[in-house]
Amino acid sequence: MLNEEKPASPAGRSASGGKNSLWKTAIVNSIGTAVYIALVAYLMTNGNQIFGQANGVLGGVGILLLFTLSALIVGSLVLGKPLMLYLDGSKKEAVKLLLYTMIILAVITVIFLGILALLALL
Repeated sequence: MLNEEKPASPAGRSASGGKNSLWKTAIVNSIGTAVYIALVAYLMTNGNQIFGQANGVLGGVGILLLFTLSALIVGSLVLGKPLMLYLDGSKKEAVKLLLYTMIILAVITVIFLGILALLALL
């Protein structure tokens, strides 16, 4: 049994991971969320060119399906791991991960809005 891995702690962290592991997870989830949002924004901006003009109820159904799918994907990215940690009894780590994710998403948002402001000045 030389190649056995050590089991992760209840918080989902390796013995050497700790706080940095939570930050890494928050960074990955935040970047994943930002990329997904950018893809949906691209799809919505270019929907007429991609799908053509939506007639009747089909356009509304498509938007509502996209909205529902987006809520599921972003909810999973932002809340999935914290919820799993919380249910496993690692409540402090769950709250920390959620806060770290919120902080990183806020930083990404400020950077993006700053870039938009700079582009508007050009």
